[in-house]
Amino acid sequence: MGQTAHVSAVVWSAAVSLAAWLWLLLFQGWFWRTDVRLPASREPDGWPDVCVVVPARDEAAVLPASLPSLLAQDYPGRAEVFLVDDGSTDGTGDLARELARRQGGLPLTVVPPGEPPAGWTGKLWAVRHGMELARARDPEYLLLTDADIAHAPDSLRRLVAAAGTGGFDLVSQMARLRVESLWERLVVPAFVYFFAQLYPFRRISRPGSRTAAAAGGCVLLRADAAARARIPDAVRHAVIDDVAVARAVKRSGGRVWLGLADGVDSVRPYPRLGDLWRMVSRSAYAQLRHSPLLLAGTVAGLALVYLVPPATVAVGAAAGSPPCALLGAAAWLVMAGTYVPMLRYYRQPLWLAPLLPVTAFLYLLMTVDSAVQHRRGRGAAWKGRTYARPEAAAEEA
Repeated sequence: MGQTAHVSAVVWSAAVSLAAWLWLLLFQGWFWRTDVRLPASREPDGWPDVCVVVPARDEAAVLPASLPSLLAQDYPGRAEVFLVDDGSTDGTGDLARELARRQGGLPLTVVPPGEPPAGWTGKLWAVRHGMELARARDPEYLLLTDADIAHAPDSLRRLVAAAGTGGFDLVSQMARLRVESLWERLVVPAFVYFFAQLYPFRRISRPGSRTAAAAGGCVLLRADAAARARIPDAVRHAVIDDVAVARAVKRSGGRVWLGLADGVDSVRPYPRLGDLWRMVSRSAYAQLRHSPLLLAGTVAGLALVYLVPPATVAVGAAAGSPPCALLGAAAWLVMAGTYVPMLRYYRQPLWLAPLLPVTAFLYLLMTVDSAVQHRRGRGAAWKGRTYARPEAAAEEA
């Protein structure tokens, strides 16, 4: 009798997991599709002025692969680059000047921001300093891009045309992350997949939708929209600054667009699992607003959606329960099927799709570790700076 009750409970778990996956498949903004790219656009009669702001801290290893692509933008209007060297100890600023001297192209200004005052995360303080310098040029648009992002020659041109045609105040592209090492292949496509599941791209640009997000590596922002939303001062505590910026713009009445990139690539390597672990865990608990209740719910949700399907297949096979195994297999199949488009976007083998539960389990552990680090007073971190204050995510609520 006890064995039957145990199997029955597992069957119900498999059924609930399958129902969750069918709901995600059909009603979560088609998050699994990868066809949300820069919308069709027409070139303007006159190209607006753009200032590019690049916060950089100890980026000498990646600058040779990224900065020249930014300086070489084929942009018909006036554009200028401000690289804010945030206390680098590896010669980032000098290397940037040398690359600009050899490369030519767009004008480059390299400046230090000084130490951030209390209440500011280091990256946003650097962004603020760059934006203040840029505003002296009175540009119509600001391009906020990270130091590890390489842009195709027409990247800026396409962003500006898309923003102007669609009437968007913020246009952001999720840069294609590097996928070369074994761990990058296992973890990186899933990172973007999970992000899209949380923030379905189609909902972000839909009028009336409350969903707002951006990808910090590539954000084109209309200057007057930034001023209206008080960017970056209004989100100065934010560790997950890209989502916070998009929410502030949308709350102030602006229109926001986010999609996957073609021609915008991150050159930063994550060769070891520890590198990827730090990337995720540095801000995972901030995403949950430092809430133990949200952490518990997230762990339970990840387990139900991603871990229950393979577990119930195994239990069903061992216990001789075809309904249990079939329901678990069906949920696992839907899960893997929704992951296939992202693997194709990253040009990865499709046999990785059934391994998504393994990756989800790693993300579960990373999220718990993020909470543990916060409890130990280490908090979220960026480039060697740690932000332990619970208020760090308050502006993202």
